[in-house]
Amino acid sequence: MNPYQQFVNDAARLVKEARALPLGGFPSAPRPELSPNAPSALFFAPHPDDETIVGAMALRIFREARMNLVNVAVTQGSNKQRQAARLVELQNACQYLGYQLQTTVPNGLERVTVKTRQSEPQIWAGMVKVISDILARHNPRVILFPHERDWNGTHIGVHHLVMDALREMPLNFACHTIETEFWGAMDDPNLMIEVSAEDLADMIAATTFHVGEVQRNPYHLSLPAWMMDNVRRGAELVGGQGGAAPDFMFAALYRLRKWTQGGLVKTYEGGKLLPATVSAGTLFE
Repeated sequence: MNPYQQFVNDAARLVKEARALPLGGFPSAPRPELSPNAPSALFFAPHPDDETIVGAMALRIFREARMNLVNVAVTQGSNKQRQAARLVELQNACQYLGYQLQTTVPNGLERVTVKTRQSEPQIWAGMVKVISDILARHNPRVILFPHERDWNGTHIGVHHLVMDALREMPLNFACHTIETEFWGAMDDPNLMIEVSAEDLADMIAATTFHVGEVQRNPYHLSLPAWMMDNVRRGAELVGGQGGAAPDFMFAALYRLRKWTQGGLVKTYEGGKLLPATVSAGTLFE
């Protein structure tokens, strides 16, 4: 008898049972006390729900480094009939986690793609100014945004939009940059962070506030499996080929660098593993 049959059956059963759990409407999650002078961290979200799906690092920065986490809703999705509803869902998700919310323009920016960047430079320049104005207003210590090969056209577009906005900032502007992955995995992440069961449960609960999206596709239920697989990938991509996997159950992968003097620089050589027992604030000292 295959001893793993019960393991697989139980995993499938738990996911199936979780489909009956409620969506949104939960009391706000616990949140840290922030100093009135707390630095800001901006999460540039290509779509409403990215702040919860790939936001493990953002949540740890908020809770452990005690930065003021601001979710920047770059777009509100491409379905115009859903844009107003998606903004309400996003407001509810941010309220649950304790994040501030910064919109860009009414109904969000449109056609944030490489094609627009290449063929409609005037429209693109206007969007870049929106983002550079947000950077100037918040003067963040950390920003999070997708990496340049994250497959989805808007995710890739947001990468270039943020990078172009950084190039418009004064030469003395500096911040830490954290690039995220979802649709397309990074070939060269340099940071793997452990995600505690508590943080992951809050990320899943926050994702369910995007009710219209998870009713269409219950992707919130796949987050634990994805983060378990990140431990496998990160052990070698970040920890080094042939290295032993850390004793993490869940993890997320990122690329951490610093924007300074008009360009990106490495903050350390090689890769770094951040267990849940070490504050995320140590990355930015």
